[in-house]
Amino acid sequence: MSGDVQNIEVTYEESGARLDRWFKRRFEGVTQGQVEKFLRTGQIRVDGARAKSSMRLEAGQMVRVPPLPTKADIEKVKKERARKVSAKDDSFIREMLIYEDRDIIALNKPSGLAVQGGTNTNRHIDGMLDALGNGEHRPRLVHRLDRDTSGILLIARHPKAAAELGEMFRDRSLKKVYWAVVAGVPHPIRGQIRSWMVKGTEGADRERMVPAVQSDKGSQHAVTEYSVISTAGQRAAWMALSPLTGRTHQLRFHMEEIKNAIIGDPKYPGRREALNGLADGLHLHARSLVIPQKSGRDITITAPLPKHMEQTFKTLGFLLEEAGKDPWEPFE
Repeated sequence: MSGDVQNIEVTYEESGARLDRWFKRRFEGVTQGQVEKFLRTGQIRVDGARAKSSMRLEAGQMVRVPPLPTKADIEKVKKERARKVSAKDDSFIREMLIYEDRDIIALNKPSGLAVQGGTNTNRHIDGMLDALGNGEHRPRLVHRLDRDTSGILLIARHPKAAAELGEMFRDRSLKKVYWAVVAGVPHPIRGQIRSWMVKGTEGADRERMVPAVQSDKGSQHAVTEYSVISTAGQRAAWMALSPLTGRTHQLRFHMEEIKNAIIGDPKYPGRREALNGLADGLHLHARSLVIPQKSGRDITITAPLPKHMEQTFKTLGFLLEEAGKDPWEPFE
């Protein structure tokens, strides 16, 4: 423990964070109750003034910190936490890296790997994120992909980036394009799907979304733009999909709704006869993502196809050049 009062400057990466959350990230082991007590008694101050726990910090502000664990104590905790990631998982998650800068990390998540833990799920992306940390902030998930969906998964390096990316996902300023291979060919070949959906409550439907009307309790409106890039006769189609809303299983639900279920989807299989000779696995891939920038050019990230979709593309005769260089070209 340190007997000294500290004055710590808020960094760029920390700007926008709530004071209480900033404090607990900086000093692991300090509880919310302790932070509130420090604030009530004036032991924590911002630029010399009393502050509330909900105050949003700005870069350059000075936070007065009462005697707390030393930096060596904190580093010891961080090193112990980092050791929780095995050498195998450290190497595994680094192989997924397709983009990184001072604010974000982008991974190309493989199909079959969960983003977060749950019942009977011990190995997941969130459990490996300490391997990508810089010792100051733990990287944070800002969105999700289904276990069986492959492709771009964004990670925030620090609290400021997490807040900004979270807002982009909420206001839909961050644009996403998925690729899918579906059974049959949608007609028309380009359009927009709008529907109401709700989580099922009985039997097998408890694990999937089902059709609903606006008045149903818990119903959500979902909107997806789609375009056919290429076809294999009338057997299958390569699709570009852009979700304008962010509902659970939205793309999978919508493609089954228009009777063109995504190949390899166990939850939304549709009623068409199964296609033989194609690779196993869900054929849905988060292909491209554009992150708007306040200054400079927007960041465009593209994730290579997983091996099972590469194999299916080869079998069906789909060529990557058919999609064009711009991820949004199929919608134009």
